Amino acid sequence: MLSRALTLAAAAALLLSLAACGSDDDTASDSSASNSSATGSASASAGANEAAGTCSYPSDGTTAAKQVDTPPSTPTESGKVAATMATTIGDLKLTLDADKAPCTVNSFVSLAKQGFFDDTRCHRLTTAASGISVLQCGDPTGTGSGGPGYSFADELNGKEHYGKGVLAMANAGPDTNGSQFFLVYADSSYLDQQPNYTIFGTIDPASVKLIAKAASAGVAGGGSDGAPKTKVEIRKVTVR
Repeated sequence: MLSRALTLAAAAALLLSLAACGSDDDTASDSSASNSSATGSASASAGANEAAGTCSYPSDGTTAAKQVDTPPSTPTESGKVAATMATTIGDLKLTLDADKAPCTVNSFVSLAKQGFFDDTRCHRLTTAASGISVLQCGDPTGTGSGGPGYSFADELNGKEHYGKGVLAMANAGPDTNGSQFFLVYADSSYLDQQPNYTIFGTIDPASVKLIAKAASAGVAGGGSDGAPKTKVEIRKVTVR
């Protein structure tokens, strides 16, 4: 997609396209625009839900890539939650932060236990030449447009830091989280300028090395953003 290091403006465009549940970058932009007028009410609703200790997972108007039940409205996890993502490049060890992002972790755990992530490929890799270094996964269709058929609100504090080893949600605009997420395998602090992506966990150092090794092969067909040349497929996600 991009064959040389990005200018600041180009990197900003890539940042905005770190999207999920859209057929292309234009879709992501349109989704962001359509949500902008509702951001205030959605954020207020999210705050009310968090205060009450509940989460909301309304339909996003799309057909689920795999049929699953929506997560329970009351989070099932608290504190630090261990998870293992068995993949074709090895087992990736994750620590989910259910206190920091209760509704996000609640959704991720629910999807994992229902097998939503089983036998799905990580469809997008960005490299340092693009300004950010992440591997994006969580879409059973492998196209970047699939999700669970529901959405949920962002869980942000405005101080997010997207350093190496961060696990965060991809989205198509404010409060459009679904199933897609990204794993940061090298410093991507450029994203700190617009902290729009909910951080819900970390990746252990050994697992980061596995991802970085796969990423070193680059993007299929060249460029700095696209399907990874080294296939990364999730076999199963196990919680605890």
